[in-house]
Amino acid sequence: MPSRKAKPHEKKRDRPFDRARRRYCHFCKEKIEEVDYKDYSVLRRFISDKGKIKPPRTTGSCRRHQRQVALAIKRAREMALLPYVMSGSGLDRRGRRRPR
Repeated sequence: MPSRKAKPHEKKRDRPFDRARRRYCHFCKEKIEEVDYKDYSVLRRFISDKGKIKPPRTTGSCRRHQRQVALAIKRAREMALLPYVMSGSGLDRRGRRRPR
């Protein structure tokens, strides 16, 4: 049985993106000075599926705009434009309570 060795220059094609790629701030790229809390379609990009605010290392936003995004999300939640929590009923697939 011949042994299979990995080729040194073989590319990994199953990765959807390059991890070393620099992510740029969406607001700096679009030249947006202030983040508006009423624009909830833009703010949804910065919220996880559970409703948490995503960190800047995953969104790529700069320090200034990350602070504005966090404040805008909190204001939009207070005005009921965005939900505080996006989870379901708290039950698992079988209808039982999930353990904490």
